[in-house]
Amino acid sequence: MIITQTPLRISFFGGGTDFANFYRQEEGCVLSSAIDKYIYVIVKERFDHMIRVGYTRTELVEHPDDLQHELVRESLCLTGVDQKIEIDTIGDIPATGSGLGSSSTVTVGILNALYTLRNLPQTHEQLAQQTCQIEIQHLQKPIGKQDQYIVAYGGLRFIRFLPDESVEVDSVELREEEIRRFNEHLMLFYTNTARRSESVLHEQNTNILYRMDVLREMRAMAYQGRSLLENGSFDDFGRLLHEGWQFKKKLASRISNSAIDEIYTKACRAGAIGGKITGAGGGGFLLLYCPHEKQPRVRRALAPLTELPFHLERDGSKVIFNYRR
Repeated sequence: MIITQTPLRISFFGGGTDFANFYRQEEGCVLSSAIDKYIYVIVKERFDHMIRVGYTRTELVEHPDDLQHELVRESLCLTGVDQKIEIDTIGDIPATGSGLGSSSTVTVGILNALYTLRNLPQTHEQLAQQTCQIEIQHLQKPIGKQDQYIVAYGGLRFIRFLPDESVEVDSVELREEEIRRFNEHLMLFYTNTARRSESVLHEQNTNILYRMDVLREMRAMAYQGRSLLENGSFDDFGRLLHEGWQFKKKLASRISNSAIDEIYTKACRAGAIGGKITGAGGGGFLLLYCPHEKQPRVRRALAPLTELPFHLERDGSKVIFNYRR
């Protein structure tokens, strides 16, 4: 039996510049972090030749091509595992529509587990590349590259996407005490709305050529956000989050809506300095930057939304259990 633990993520700045329609013309970059909320993938060999996959439903098939879970199906095909396998996924958050990168987290975790089972361990770079291959090339999803890299590598990262398809992953250099202090200012609330990101992302991807100036501003904010973090200017980082959210809403019509705008306005009136929806938009989790002393007021203002306490996560996808007879 193999068990992998792969972190979810929050994205601060630069989302949208990781789409091929942008970075193939000019460099894209994002500032993101893994968090200590995970998706676990459990893989074990079966006695018979069947393939069983357990998630929100259960599938039992004879061949990978018969699977409806497209991420598992493509992962099996890519790794060359085609029989006698059982795969289960367990997550810390809602299965879909969270905005925390769950699709890429699942894929990275499955690949990591299957390659470990085959005694072919992969690097973080290889896991990220192959997840991009599955999601963007094989399944033709209208998404960028940031999720695949941040959940594979983990940590607080500045990630650059270059026109030649190469990706450079850098650590944001903060001392442990600074990371702890920064983390104390961050809050996550579930908006009680799950959405399929693909419809929002399809519109965003289609609009890229008409939003280049907006995306350039968002790319500049990623650089500025990194500098603010490394200088310890955390409140200014929060203010930049607010500015970035206003730009993000220009990328597609359904990134925000009246309900999300109302939640965000309540949070800011109660003391939050800035924030944003963590993923494509339209629902999922709302990230806020708020001084610690004002957080009780924000919690009262946003009742009955569910808060998700979290910490920034240093590690990326990893094997936490490996037992084979």
